[in-house]
Amino acid sequence: MRSFIHRKNLENYRKQLAETNDEAMRLRLERLLAEEEASEPSMSGKQDEDRRSD
Repeated sequence: MRSFIHRKNLENYRKQLAETNDEAMRLRLERLLAEEEASEPSMSGKQDEDRRSD
């Protein structure tokens, strides 16, 4: 589920960047996109999540 949300966030930020002309919004979206790219979910996170649900 985490990787799905991650992918959708990336798609959304990229789409909004392509559509906006507002410089402040562009800066915010670029920062959000960079943060999302840096926090790519790993398989070890999935294993940790599975352990918590037991």
